[in-house]
Amino acid sequence: MKTILIVLTSLLLLSSSTLQPSFKIAKLKYQGGGDWYANKTSLPNLIEFCNKNVGVNIASEESIVEAGSVDIFQYPFVHMTGHGNVVFTSNEIQNLRNYLIGGGFLHIDDNYGMDKFIRPEIKKIFPESELIELPFTHEIYHQKYNFNNGLPKVHEHDGKTPKGYGVLYKGRLVLFYTYECDLGNGWEDKQIYNDSDEIRTKALQMGANIISFALTSY
Repeated sequence: MKTILIVLTSLLLLSSSTLQPSFKIAKLKYQGGGDWYANKTSLPNLIEFCNKNVGVNIASEESIVEAGSVDIFQYPFVHMTGHGNVVFTSNEIQNLRNYLIGGGFLHIDDNYGMDKFIRPEIKKIFPESELIELPFTHEIYHQKYNFNNGLPKVHEHDGKTPKGYGVLYKGRLVLFYTYECDLGNGWEDKQIYNDSDEIRTKALQMGANIISFALTSY
């Protein structure tokens, strides 16, 4: 039933724009001390951008969902961010795995400092799979907006190139991890970081691509 609910949500989104239902996306709440609640204006801004530009009808405010909650199956797209430690219990690992193999999609955005903590947790969810860097030809970079050189760079930290990693399950991308990019910062209200309009637009366009991909690849 959980799988059916997610698939039906995606199918409905592909119907006539006048019939598109309102649905919600969620931010993931996790344990370990990391600030899962970071970037408070990012998802509302991304939702507004998507509703205006890519033909979806997402509820204007995101939900908060815990990693071990059955409520996660209500959301076709879940976003995760933070700067620090991440710990998933065995129950949360199984719940996240069931959600992802059942048709859900998880976007993880390293807000700088999460990388060394999140990689082992991803491996616990999919021990049989590798976290691989996606080629720039992957569909996630070519939805409504084309990113021929991969992820846009929003903020500099260690002078590294932004990387987009993924986990494939039976050929489907179920998890997308954006690293050294600060994509979610680019979705924030302009006055928070005073990023240029060009940087913010590119970040929002890439975010819209991620949501579009998540809603149509099941």
